[in-house]
Amino acid sequence: MKYHLAIDIGASSGRHIIGYVENGEIQLKEVYRFDNTQIISNGHECWDIQALARHVIAGLKAAGDQGYVPETVGIDTWGVDFVLVDANGLPVGDAVAYRDKRTDGMPEYVESIIPFEDLYAHTGIQKAFFNTIYQLAALKKESPEQLEKAERLLFIPDYLNFVLTGKQANEYTDATTSSLVNAKTKTWDKEIIAKLGLPEKIFHPLTMPGTELGGFTSAVKDVVGYDAKVILPACHDTGSAYLAVPARDDNAVYLSSGTWSIIGVENTEAITNKASLAANFSNEGGAWYRFRFLKNIMGLWMIQSIRRELNGVKYVEGKSGEATAEALKQLSDYEAGRKYSFADLEMAARGVDEATAVINVNEHCFLNPESMIAEVIAAAAKEGKAPKTIGELIRCVYGSLAENYAEEVRNLQEINGKTYTSLNIVGGGSQDRYLNALTAEATGLEVFAGPTEGTAIGNLIVQMIASGEFTDLNEARKAIRK
Repeated sequence: MKYHLAIDIGASSGRHIIGYVENGEIQLKEVYRFDNTQIISNGHECWDIQALARHVIAGLKAAGDQGYVPETVGIDTWGVDFVLVDANGLPVGDAVAYRDKRTDGMPEYVESIIPFEDLYAHTGIQKAFFNTIYQLAALKKESPEQLEKAERLLFIPDYLNFVLTGKQANEYTDATTSSLVNAKTKTWDKEIIAKLGLPEKIFHPLTMPGTELGGFTSAVKDVVGYDAKVILPACHDTGSAYLAVPARDDNAVYLSSGTWSIIGVENTEAITNKASLAANFSNEGGAWYRFRFLKNIMGLWMIQSIRRELNGVKYVEGKSGEATAEALKQLSDYEAGRKYSFADLEMAARGVDEATAVINVNEHCFLNPESMIAEVIAAAAKEGKAPKTIGELIRCVYGSLAENYAEEVRNLQEINGKTYTSLNIVGGGSQDRYLNALTAEATGLEVFAGPTEGTAIGNLIVQMIASGEFTDLNEARKAIRK
């Protein structure tokens, strides 16, 4: 049996999933799971990049210990965040997280140099204040010495691949989330980089999914007990998730549902016209130079945050929790000390006939609030009526997400000039039957749910195609559908 290993790391957790093909079907086995938490370092919210590296290696060892020695390994993570390394490959600063507030005001600063219309025409990437371009602008203002000392920019999966192999490579799909890659040339946009005064030396040539980086370093082999080929999947998790969508025809909208909801379609060319600009759609690069024409929506991060607050768990150590304590007083049925499950929250929402209000889930206030509960209550009060129970609170979020999906489907139809007949939901959120039902009602489309492990499967099929187990993406998608 030929085993492959997908290391799929999200903003809140990571997992190592073994995949193999048996009788034409893809089989999966989770061998390791870990939490991904943020830390406060030098006044910023950061990823504990060294802890992530240790978990990557620990999961590799766990796979071998359980008898699943993989022939190939691939890593995917979220986009935009990075590590700068010096000539010796050592980090020259922290891996600051995209939810950190250092980019406040940076979109306006960058626009004073490059009007957003020009930036979008070059890169086709939606305006999101956490994009790499704004992070680098913030770093240039705050700590220019880090850029001077750096020899290379490595995105999070690039850095983890470097830890495993000792080789540095910038994978294409992840790099496109930066708003620094030209959508036509599919390479770093040197004009944009020069205008911002960023050092060109840190931007090395881009490498495509399916590329083999090589085997483990001797140090990694000593720990895990074996060697394997590291192959680049679509290292951006959405790029992998979209590959795993078993769409039945070309009239399907894709929704990757997890911490973020990412809704869109696949195109062969980037769309950077006025309509797509006005609707704030992204053209993120995909494997085999396919484009993911999509919109980022706040997603289940809102539900996850509410649950953490109900259960007294902090997302980032160091936040006071005072705003949450005040917000909880407004929920008449809140029980202090109770541990609420996602199933509890869903059942509470099902007990509410309709949302007290429909809110704009993409408001900046929901990205990294002191209290998600407080922000949802305040937004709902402005748009209709403030929720007074947990069920009303969750129903407000669910209903607002579904209505947002419906709005973006209409935008997709107008911009692409076609009628879509189905919505394919992949990722962990595809298990949320209540949200799926609300989405079907709001969009009027037939909804297909699954696969749940869409990102890991997309990661695996690139490895499998590179290894010759599938001839191309069409054959792999047939196996996924099966």
